[in-house]
Amino acid sequence: MLPGVVVLVSDQPNRSAALAEALRGVGRCELVGPDVNWSARETAIAVVTDLDLTRPAAMQCLLGLRTQPWAETCPLLCIAHRTSDKALRQAQVLGASACLPYYAEPHIVVTALLNLINPDEGSLNATVRQCAERAGAALTGLFATAGTNGRVDLQAIDTCVDPLLLALSDGGLSRWLNTIRAHDNATYQHSLVVAGLAAQFATHIGFPEAQRQRLVRAALVHDVGKARIPRDLLLKRGSLDAAEAAIMRTHAILGYEILRASGGADPAMLDAVRHHHEMLDGSGYPDGISGDAISDVVRFLTICDIYAALTERRSYKPAMTPDEAMGILQGMQGRIETRFVQAFGKAVARAA
Repeated sequence: MLPGVVVLVSDQPNRSAALAEALRGVGRCELVGPDVNWSARETAIAVVTDLDLTRPAAMQCLLGLRTQPWAETCPLLCIAHRTSDKALRQAQVLGASACLPYYAEPHIVVTALLNLINPDEGSLNATVRQCAERAGAALTGLFATAGTNGRVDLQAIDTCVDPLLLALSDGGLSRWLNTIRAHDNATYQHSLVVAGLAAQFATHIGFPEAQRQRLVRAALVHDVGKARIPRDLLLKRGSLDAAEAAIMRTHAILGYEILRASGGADPAMLDAVRHHHEMLDGSGYPDGISGDAISDVVRFLTICDIYAALTERRSYKPAMTPDEAMGILQGMQGRIETRFVQAFGKAVARAA
């Protein structure tokens, strides 16, 4: 535990109680309201806000914080109750060092805060974090150009593959997943989580280096078609209706078309992007292929994709535990490759 006080600002103490308890693992945590008198405080090692920053009281609170001399070196982590680009920009204007979505688990908030307080503590943590940031930046650029131009330059993705494999080898899967889930840009977390799982899976099975690289490369871009899906649909709180789900499912073909038009994508990547939602019994999409028509690369990636989705918390669902997610995968016999599920379970358990 660090010396000093972590100030948690919340307008609903009951909602923030679990977060306050988790932050007590960082330092002494004080839970205060948005009417806190900052001028009566000499310092803090960090400030965390659990507020809707679009409300006047919250904005006034953070403007008051910025007037304090000690606030210049004090990390400010904001829990974003609105995840629009406008809301995130506003948080940055108000001095936020980082933002996490309101549904982030308390331990993820703690990891993010420790990264802000001690950004260079430990070369291993720094290496994993730098790799995550580099991959996140590459995906940000990839999605931006895919959304506007319908084409991408895969060179930035290629430069992330070897550092990612090295980060996983040195730091382990758990460190990678915690770092990714503490990142302040939730949009690309899923692809980075899937890539980490794919790397762990491939290493456990004993894939040659070239095959591991191809699998991780495919994992990083498997959802690139979502760049052409309306943003309000991607950020919708709650389940999708039938019409919305049909639109969402087009991301597989859209991604395939983007990569084919761009050039530089190997056959395994094109296959993975188009078919990672196919099922062995033919019940998947977009082509309804089955059995031997589904490659091993797709079978591997599909398992990683499903597991990642199950263990990620979203606004409309809690995160499953690893055991619960493995139970779901094991119950999908006939739809996904059973022997690969067993191997994946051992790979994840070994990394725990």
